[in-house]
Amino acid sequence: MHPSLFLAALCLGIASAAPQVDPNLDAQWFQWKLILKRHKDEGWRRAVWETNLKMIEQHNREYNQGKHSFTMAMNGFGDMTNDEFRHTMNGLKIQKGKNGKVFQIPSFVGISVPVDRREMGRCASGWAFSATGALEGQMFRKTGKRVSLSVQNLLDCSWPQGNEGCNGGLMSNAFQYVKNNGGLDTEESYPYVARDGPCKYRPEHSAANVTAFENIPQQEEALMMAVANMGPISAAIDASLDTFRFYKEGIYYDPKCSSEDLNHGVLVVGYGFQGKESDNQKYWFVKNSWGADWGMDGYIKMAKDRDNHCGIATMASFPIV
Repeated sequence: MHPSLFLAALCLGIASAAPQVDPNLDAQWFQWKLILKRHKDEGWRRAVWETNLKMIEQHNREYNQGKHSFTMAMNGFGDMTNDEFRHTMNGLKIQKGKNGKVFQIPSFVGISVPVDRREMGRCASGWAFSATGALEGQMFRKTGKRVSLSVQNLLDCSWPQGNEGCNGGLMSNAFQYVKNNGGLDTEESYPYVARDGPCKYRPEHSAANVTAFENIPQQEEALMMAVANMGPISAAIDASLDTFRFYKEGIYYDPKCSSEDLNHGVLVVGYGFQGKESDNQKYWFVKNSWGADWGMDGYIKMAKDRDNHCGIATMASFPIV
């Protein structure tokens, strides 16, 4: 074949393989890119975004028909496939044989009112945000002072304990690092940059320490008692589904969510119910690490007392300070 004919055929093949996009969505696409400051390929990325948008819209139509208990919305993950999302944002590293003490459920505690303890880049750092959140809560209980602790300190420095920075880690490994290290720096002195770097811990900037950590029995009742008595609790969940990725509001329940395949670290800060408590309206109030434009300003209500949905009680723990 003549070289010019081959080139023409190649270009035709590329053109025919280009994804088809809906011109009626141009305005929404350009607005989304402007808000998110995206400057990506207009072809394949646009097609991924459209697929996600149509999935979200279909889910919300079904929500209006009473088929779901939560809504979904487009967010900063809109131009990612599910595989990309899981490999980029879900970085929990489950390891065997790393155990702390087991939390004992207080026999004298009875809880009847809802509890609410609320007061950058693509880096699988949920485990580190979860760990610092739990440690901040314990330090507040001890000192009465709220101090933000350094997520970046954990990303950069807890590799010897088994964590892998932006490639993932485990909250208990983070607690073990702080214990071994004798401290954890403040967020102000060691700010988050969402990428791995050399360890820059400076003991003079430390604002927290850990003497031990406890694993909570794999029961939602035990988790409830721990949240009520100890404050925010680190938990591992399955956050791999598109319904979770694009969650907006309501009580999250997806029958496909696994209680065993855990891949993301979050912080359980409270629990409660809406409407009638007996009608599957109970929820865990959970803080995520994906920014305020995700979910309810960064939080999610996850179904409570529905067979350990998404594994919320499978691997929960907290530090002792």
